[in-house]
Amino acid sequence: MSKLTLKTEGDTHVVVTRHFAAAPEAVYRAHTEPALIQKWLLGPDGWTMPVCINEARPGGKIRYEWSDGKGGSFYLTGEFIETVPFSRLVHVERMHMPDATPDNHVETNFAPDGTGTLMTMRMTLPDAATRAAMLSTGMEHGMEASYVRLDKLSAETRP
Repeated sequence: MSKLTLKTEGDTHVVVTRHFAAAPEAVYRAHTEPALIQKWLLGPDGWTMPVCINEARPGGKIRYEWSDGKGGSFYLTGEFIETVPFSRLVHVERMHMPDATPDNHVETNFAPDGTGTLMTMRMTLPDAATRAAMLSTGMEHGMEASYVRLDKLSAETRP
């Protein structure tokens, strides 16, 4: 059963929430440190991330490249707007499949929640059509597969 909740707001917003058993510091680090990102942000089983650039600072660049090992690939580029260690990330991203999608503005918050973290990610797309196209990909399934890996990674690295 998925722990991820995905809701839409208005015509252009997608809000994803998920609880993690790890502390906000660990979940934030897993979203900002390339060596950790490459272990969990893979989508469906069978995909890898051979390239991971994540310069977690205002103005810092993002580039993730995924491969399915069978000739399938795509990548994401972006830039950080704001970083507040252990609590908030704001960035702009675009998928290249192969053409670039319109900018997706993403605000991710990491809040203490009991013994873990409540992550809330708010995506703002330029229009309803772009949001509908993004949602039609079934993105929540790939996101949850990645978040399950993040949960396992956090459990392995807990003191």
